[in-house]
Formats: sequence, C-alpha cells, structure tokens
Amino acid sequence: MAGSLLGTAVRRVEDPELLTGRGSYVGNLPIEGLLHVAFVRSPFAHAALTAIDTSEAAAAPGVVAVYTAADLDLPAHHGLMPVNKDIPRPPLARDKVRFVGEVVAMIVAASKAAAVDAVELVEVDYDPLDAVVDAEEALAAGAPLAFPERGTNLTTGLRSGGPDPLAGADVVVRARMVNQRLAVVPMEGNAIVVDPRGDDGHDLVVHVSTQMPHGFHAQLCGLFSLDRDRTRVIAPHVGGGFGGKAGMIAEHTAAVGAALALGRPVSWVETRSENLVSMPHGRDQIGYYELGLTREGRFTGMRARVVGNGGAYAWFGGALPMNMTYVMAPGVYDIPAVGYDAVVAMTNTTPMGAFRGAGRPEAAAHLERIVDIAAAELGMDPAELRRRNFLDPAAFPLTTVVGAAYDVGDYDLPLREALRLVDYDALREEQRRRREAGDPVQLGIGISVYVEITAGGGGTEFGSVRVHADGSATVSAGTSGHGQGHATAFAMIASDTLGIPMERISFVQSDTALVPRGGGTGGSRSLQMGGSAVSAAADDVLAQARRRAAELLEAAADDVTLVDGNGAGSVFGVAGVPTVTVSWDQVASAASDAGEELFAGLDARQAGATFPFGAHVSVVEVDTDTGRVTMRRHVAVDDCGRILNPLLVEGQQHGGLAQGIAQALYEEVRYDDAGQPTTATLADYRMPSAADLISWETATTETPTPMNVLGAKGIGESATVGSTPAVQNAVVDAVSHLGVRHIDLPCTPERVWRAVQEAKAGGPADLWREPPAVFADLPVRGGEAEETGAI
Repeated sequence: MAGSLLGTAVRRVEDPELLTGRGSYVGNLPIEGLLHVAFVRSPFAHAALTAIDTSEAAAAPGVVAVYTAADLDLPAHHGLMPVNKDIPRPPLARDKVRFVGEVVAMIVAASKAAAVDAVELVEVDYDPLDAVVDAEEALAAGAPLAFPERGTNLTTGLRSGGPDPLAGADVVVRARMVNQRLAVVPMEGNAIVVDPRGDDGHDLVVHVSTQMPHGFHAQLCGLFSLDRDRTRVIAPHVGGGFGGKAGMIAEHTAAVGAALALGRPVSWVETRSENLVSMPHGRDQIGYYELGLTREGRFTGMRARVVGNGGAYAWFGGALPMNMTYVMAPGVYDIPAVGYDAVVAMTNTTPMGAFRGAGRPEAAAHLERIVDIAAAELGMDPAELRRRNFLDPAAFPLTTVVGAAYDVGDYDLPLREALRLVDYDALREEQRRRREAGDPVQLGIGISVYVEITAGGGGTEFGSVRVHADGSATVSAGTSGHGQGHATAFAMIASDTLGIPMERISFVQSDTALVPRGGGTGGSRSLQMGGSAVSAAADDVLAQARRRAAELLEAAADDVTLVDGNGAGSVFGVAGVPTVTVSWDQVASAASDAGEELFAGLDARQAGATFPFGAHVSVVEVDTDTGRVTMRRHVAVDDCGRILNPLLVEGQQHGGLAQGIAQALYEEVRYDDAGQPTTATLADYRMPSAADLISWETATTETPTPMNVLGAKGIGESATVGSTPAVQNAVVDAVSHLGVRHIDLPCTPERVWRAVQEAKAGGPADLWREPPAVFADLPVRGGEAEETGAI
C-alpha cells in the first residue's frame, strides 16, 4: 500500500458544491406551502408590557396568524446550558421586556414581505423602566433590577478560599482590563424551517442552521414533549457558527410553536439587523488581575477577580467566566498560587453566548497583558520573562493549580520559532532607532504565548464507515461541519485506512435520521473526537473486509493485506503472493451476496480534554499624532498536535487570526445609557473587511497528544486565543516609551490617541481601582476545577 495520505495538503472536497451554488441552506429550501415569520421586537431595553393590539396586523393582506405569549403556550427555557436555573427566558415576552430586540409578538404570513409589513401594524404599549447595561453598575446598590423579586442582578458567583496568593511577593502589578462585547456575525444568520407535515418516517421535520443538530433535537423534543423517533432535525449547509448557533433560542421555539399550531410549514431567516441584536453576543468580561513576582522575575502568585456580563436571562455565555476562563487562568505559566473569583451580572442587553474560543481568549488576553505589564515594571524583555516562568515540558502530563489536566506541552518551542520567523532582535533595533529619532510613527512588538482547552471534558463521539457493493464508501460522524472541512478530513482518515480513493468516499452528517447520535461541533472537538471515531470504524471495517477477502483468496486472514492497485486504490492480496488480488467491490459484493455489509458504527471515547498551545508575535506601527494603528506583520505559530491536513489547519489559523485581530483593533458592541444598541448595523459595528487586514505568516509545531489515536488536538479557536493579546501588547509597546502602560480593547485610534495625550501630560490613567464589593460575600469554590464543555 502507498504511503500515508495523512499529513499532506489535500484540497477540500466540499468546496465545488458551495462555489457553484449547488448547496442548500435553510433559506433556499424548496418547500411547498411555506409560510414566513417576522418578529415584533422591543425598542426598549427595559419596560413593562401593558397591552398588545394585534387586530390590524391580523387583518392585513397575506397574514395567516399573529401570536403573542398569551396565544401560544410556549415553554420558557435556557439556551445550551443554564447559568441560573431560576431565570429561563420566555420565547415571547410576558409582562416585561429586558433588552432591545426581545421578541414581543410574531407574524406568520404567506410571504416574507407581508410578514414584515404587518410587524408595523402591531401596537404595543410599553411602560419604560430604568435600564442598566454595565455589569459593574448592575451589581451596585440601587441598580435597576431585571427581576425585582430576586432582589439582585447577581446571576451567580464563586470565590477562592485559602491564603492570599500574593503573600511574599517582592513586586505586585495590578490592572483592571476590559475584554469587550463582540457580535458573532456569521455570514448566514440564524434560520429555521419547521414542517409539521413530516416525511415518510417522521411527524415533524426541522431544518435549522445549527452547530449541534442532535443537541437541538434533544432540546426540541424535551420542550415540546415530542417522540424522538418521530422527530427529525437536519442542518443543511450552515454559513458559519463560531459559537453563536448552539442550542435552541427564543425565535426557534416560537417558530416551532407556530408551525404546530397551524399545521403548516413555517420559515424564519434572520436579517442582519436582527442578527446583531438577537444572536447571543460573546466576551464582555472585566478582569481585575494582580500578579506577584520576585525581583528576578519569577511568578509567585496571581489573584483574579472577574466580572462577567451575562446580558438578559442568564444565557449560557454567562457561565464562561465561571468555568473556561477559570480553568485557563494560569495559562502556560508555573504560578504556585492562584486565586480566582468570578461573578456574572444580569443587564438589559442581548443575552450572552459563546464566540470563537468561549472563555479561553478572555483568559489569555488578561494574563498576557498582566505579564507584559510585569515585564515593563521589572525592565525585562517580555519574551525573557515568559521563558523564566513556563511550565517544565518534562513535567507533563500535569494538573495545574486550578485543576486542569494538561496533556502535553513545550511552550518555548513555538515561541522560539515565532521569534526566529519575525527576526525579533532586528525589530527591537528598528524600534530603538525610531524612538531615538523621535519618529511620530512608532514601532510596536507584541508577544503572546497561550494554551487553550479543546474537547473540554472529553467524552464520546459517533463515527461510521460503510463500504458499498461497488467498492465506494460512505463516512458519517456525529459532529456537524459549518466550514471547517469535515468532509475532507474524515474522508482522508477513511481513505488512509482502507485505501479507497477519496473521490469514491461520500460524507453524511447533521441529520438525526441518518446519523444516530452526536455531540455536534464546538470547543474544537471535531477531528480529535469525530475523527477518532471514524478511524476506529475504518479499522473495524478493514478487519471485516480482510476476513471476507481471505475466504475469496483461500488464505488465512492474518496473511491478507492491502496492496497498491496500480493507481486505482488499494486491493487485497496475500503476503508473498503478489499476483493474486481481489478488489474492494469484489469483497463488498461477496458480503452483500451473503446478506451482510461491510459496516461499523461506533462511539470513540476520549478520557479528557486536550490543550493546544502556541506563540504569536505581532508588529504594528502607531501614529502618535492620530492614534492610528497599522498592522505590519503578524506571525502565528500554533501547535495542534498531529496535523492531518496542513491546508485545513492553515485555513483555521487564518480565520481565527481575522477574528482575534478584529477584537484587538476594531470590533465592539456598544449601548447607550438607556440600553439602546449603537452598533446595530454593519455601518456602525466595525467588522473589518479584507482590505483592513494583512497577509498572515502562519506556521506550526507538532506535539502529538496521547489522548486519542490520531494524536490530534483542536485548531479551530487557537489563533483567536493567541492573536488578540499579541496585537494589544504590540500597540501598548509602540507607545510605552511615552509613558503609556495600558490601552483597553479595542485599541481604536481614539483610545490610543487619548492614552498618548494623557501620558504626554504627565498623568497616564491609573491601571487599577478596587473591584466591586460583591466579591467579598460570594460562596467559596469547592473542590478542584471541573473540565466543562465548551463552544
């Protein structure tokens, strides 16, 4: 058999269908008799609902039905996971609205245009209430309460017990850092088609743009008491997810309720304006970090107090400060003592979900900034300070002080490579020359070294391989691709094991009628979990085929092996008898004639998470007269374990870099004091285009994990985790000689210019203020950290 296919750059097999327009998304499914939904959304961030008059809308041309909470008995529920079980969200608002964009009523009409027109005819009486959008203000005494009966906006919170982690430090650096709120902005927004007419085997069929069709199926059946065997969920092509399409949201539930009430298929496809105010947002943490060091630059302890903005209704993103940011708080460093306290506040803003990295980028951004602040305080090169404190590669596997079970790591390996690629010493020399010359355009060099958690908690994933009578094969997996290259990666794994050419392997996913179970896609779990399952299934099928081939060849199964079929894939032969072979179609046909098939469907188990790592170096130019930041170079060296397809890895690096750097320089969801979003269109929300970005320089190191048979770790979020702090550090570094010590995200021209002006005036902004008093009364975190699922 020829050499392994794995490790080679193979072009994506799914792209021709997408590029030629033959792919089906939820919004272009040809379903007869389809009705269309449009939602009446609240223009107020906080208000009592005193009356809703739908009579004029109900009489409008083309309108089939108008529903409010009083018309449909829809269950209030949480999203992917509850943060506080006592605060579910009603799909249609009852008595009160708690953020701009909350759904108040729904129109069902024969056309989308008729539904949208009828929205304007619904008359809603609101009694406006005071709103709060800032998480810290929401926790202060006297703040407007989302749920007055609870008496607080505190959703949840925990603190560390034990001694002071900063005791005995020679030097302590402190900073309050903002990790701003981001919109997910996938190319395709949320979309759903609910068909209560079902199909031959099902009473209800739902097409939905989701990352987790089996999870959606389970939640759907649970909420509506549906027979799981008679309910089918399909995710066709999905135009991006990035954490924003996990679990059922209010609009999904409302659409299902309307379809069941009418007995007719209904569709809702989110507009871009809806997407920016209703799809769960990401990030939005404020971190109070204190790092203790010796004068020689060894870390002695760290204390972090983190305030998370959960938005309205304690959506699942509010859990991230409590778990994923906590689990990754020490990062790549040997920090003997870590105290970590976290609270999540409810505010009158869009509920919080996940966004690429989901808690890990926030941890890395805070940690890598405080390390740079410490380096400046000690007058030490930031690369050297990091090297002095890396965890020892010989100590792996290890459990960190917060309980994370790191699998394998050598954190200086990617740092050495990144510094070499960027020519670090030459850049520092150029920076020195510019500073001495008083050049108004200064050079900044930023470093970030990170580790993140993927496939949090481990667990199982389904995979199957079936070889048909003609020698072709079908692979399936319980993951759900939405741009990552699953069809290519899983076909490569099966082809490598079976020797069947990739063009003869098809891929099935994201259909609960065709794939029996699956965890979906999130937390960079797909290759290591789904790929391992496909690999095990392929091994099983190969063993079956060898036994069947042995019968045809009249040989012992142990003597049968795959050999090269002269360019037509592999065939079965007998060791030492090269001229006698049988092909895959002969073997599969023989199995079929015997009433059997060559098939294996199984669950692969992974005992725990894996921990990819890497190092990024960013180089920027900052115009000190205007505050404008121009990216010059960005070098990313990421380690995702064994690489199966470098082309797919590079694609994930590029996408992650675009989103991470966008957070560093451009993007921010903003609200005014009344809770009105001021970034509700792409004219206001500063998402960069290709023209705003540069060509990245990406590389990889390979440190295989022992956690799965492939040696693979996740790569989907890594570049997002590593890039944001590298760029932020670079911007601050460019103007640090002027006295600037920190600039909050995003590093916009205005923020940079103000920081420079304050420093030149001799009064740079203080990096610290005392955290909110709420931390003092939190319950103490018990036991060691648990690895929890991540998006």
